[in-house]
Amino acid sequence: MCELCTANASTSRIARRNVLKLAAFAAAGLAIAPRAFAKETKEKKAPPKPENVLSPDAALDRLMKGNARYVEGISKRHDFSHEREALSKGQNPYAAVLSCADSRIAPELCFDTARGDVFVCRVAGNFADEEIIASLEYAVSVLNTPLIVVLGHEACGAVDATIKSIKDGSTLPGHLPALVHALTPAVEAAQKQPGDLLANATRGNVAMTVDRLKTTAPILKAAVDDKKIRVVGGVYALKTGRVELLS
Repeated sequence: MCELCTANASTSRIARRNVLKLAAFAAAGLAIAPRAFAKETKEKKAPPKPENVLSPDAALDRLMKGNARYVEGISKRHDFSHEREALSKGQNPYAAVLSCADSRIAPELCFDTARGDVFVCRVAGNFADEEIIASLEYAVSVLNTPLIVVLGHEACGAVDATIKSIKDGSTLPGHLPALVHALTPAVEAAQKQPGDLLANATRGNVAMTVDRLKTTAPILKAAVDDKKIRVVGGVYALKTGRVELLS
């Protein structure tokens, strides 16, 4: 074989080796890339508080155990400084609470929770208007919150004012009639029941609000039907701090 042919053959072998090396590197890269992408995706979706990823039943159990600690006066010491970094990146509360705006009722305290644990909506009379419903829809559909609690309380001033307004046939000043309008169905239903009117109206208002949230389409009703969330009601006792769940 001539020198030119020998050189060409050698060059061809070197080229083939380089191609094979490139192919091997490419194959290795393709094998690694999906794992790296999956890891990156997983890291992006990791919740700020993994311990808050719970089933609806487990979320309710945790909430009520917190209330039991609060009643006994043995609440946990929450390290807020330690949580700040994780919570600066997002939130995944394990419960949403619709409570009265009464200053004596603080859901974060009465359930002994830390920051990022409960998504709280408050309005005098703890009823569900369009804005409240939209907020709870956000908690369920975006934050994946598995539990909604409607929290009424003893001696609710908003319910009591509604009772007096209906009895007297009077109109309250300012925007207060909006509260009366929202709470009137519960008061009128309680007027037909024996026993304490204020207590019955308070419990009835909680029950009606629970029913409304359960049946509000499309987001909340679908989540309830699919058993992705629970919606429950409770009444807070002012003297003891205990939350009694309604059956």
